[in-house]
Amino acid sequence: MSTQSSATPSTPIISIREVSVEFPGVLALDRVSFDISAGELHAIVGENGAGKSTLMKLLSGVYTRYDGQIFFQAEPLRFSSTRDAERAGVSIIHQELNLVEQLSVSANIFLGRERRTRLGMLDDRAMNGAAAELLAELECRAAPTQPVGELRVGDQQLVEIAKALSLRSQIVIMDEPTSALTETESERLMRIIGRLKARGVTILYISHKMDEVFRLADRITVLRDGKFVSTVLPADSSPRSVAHLMVGREMEDASAFAKRTPGKVALEVEGLSLAWPGHAQPYRLKDIDIKVHEGEVLGIAGLMGAGRTELLECLYGASRLPPTGTIRIAGQPARFRHPADALRAGVALVTEDRKRLGVFSQLTVGQNITMCTLREAARLGWIRSKAEQAQATGIVEKLRVRTPGTEESITNLSGGNQQKCLIGRGLLTRPKVLLLDDPTRGVDVGAKGELYRLIDGLCREGLAVIVTSSELPELLTLSDRILVLCEGRLTGEFTRSEATEQRIMEAATARAGTLPRAS
Repeated sequence: MSTQSSATPSTPIISIREVSVEFPGVLALDRVSFDISAGELHAIVGENGAGKSTLMKLLSGVYTRYDGQIFFQAEPLRFSSTRDAERAGVSIIHQELNLVEQLSVSANIFLGRERRTRLGMLDDRAMNGAAAELLAELECRAAPTQPVGELRVGDQQLVEIAKALSLRSQIVIMDEPTSALTETESERLMRIIGRLKARGVTILYISHKMDEVFRLADRITVLRDGKFVSTVLPADSSPRSVAHLMVGREMEDASAFAKRTPGKVALEVEGLSLAWPGHAQPYRLKDIDIKVHEGEVLGIAGLMGAGRTELLECLYGASRLPPTGTIRIAGQPARFRHPADALRAGVALVTEDRKRLGVFSQLTVGQNITMCTLREAARLGWIRSKAEQAQATGIVEKLRVRTPGTEESITNLSGGNQQKCLIGRGLLTRPKVLLLDDPTRGVDVGAKGELYRLIDGLCREGLAVIVTSSELPELLTLSDRILVLCEGRLTGEFTRSEATEQRIMEAATARAGTLPRAS
């Protein structure tokens, strides 16, 4: 499987030699060997399940059991804990956020390293001041005293980054750091990365976004099925050639879908508004009108805070406050006070926040998939295990979920495969309208193509899909029409032939009512 590296490091700060990691039924890493140079940004890429996150967790002390050797500045290295790794100058920004929601921003940043006064009391003033400086460096508007649970996913990601920066580590591991960031926030992070490199910090960078990888990386290492494939220089390769190394096959073109023919109106929204008490802007959403048809993908674009997620939550009965306005499903008025009401009416949602709102971490793959359809597997109040197993197995096979079996703990799956399970959970409810909130966040390039084709196939079967995404190329690939939100209002509407990245961004940064809708 492995090939000789096409780029040889000059001064390795980390040397990985014949490292293997095995979980029950899964060989996550299989004799992986390569070097990381001091002061470089070394990108690690591969499909979900390739072993990227497993390797990074070894290097940061999250996982401590493995075969093989890791050398740090030519000395053998084996961390016994994350604290051990931090003391050695290694910190990690996890793909799945690792924050305590009930604590403040500053308390999370300094968790386990609290600053204290001479009397041994917590020095909140010092921690808040230091946190404010870090947040200012990241241009994050969150207040140091604000509970983390009140922040949106993008701001929580910035808090994680601030936590890593506070350690002033020699090696910083970034696992999908921009997965929940807007384009503007990502640009800010790029500037921070540039400052870190200027200080001589070594950065290990995991991302599925090839444009980021080729913009930032000094070298790129490709893993596939737990094995080392190659290390390449960006100048000597291309996104397509790296994607080919990742998947081991030619990539199919998922962007050239044949034209779809929409049917009847599946969902109609008129005058939808959502209040925002206590804020200078009194509403999250204001006077939203939407129609989505059977067999159509309606894309929702907008910057972070524009109201994309809030809109889908309103349509699913999951908003904290009840919205005003009218919702009709197949022409019939509907009012959802709870997600169960939406599911009964034929509306299913796949949340953007997989860890907090999607995955049940204590349950198996199969139990996570069948969570909303247990009634169909039950008889006389008892769940029939064979019927439940058949439901889960069908989804695993249809969506090509990489798992040893449906009895595997879902936390042992990669982020992308967990996401497939959540999409499968929604599909099992046989919805009329499927709401997908940033569905490919943390999903690799090969799996994205599979999901795009799955969504296209579902539409051709008559399903109506509403999808949000922070990646404009994704919306342009998937959508028959694209609506644009800015500060809770609709500022643009474009058909597939009319939509361009420039027009969408102009609408996403415009004041409501300043742009005409496309015909």
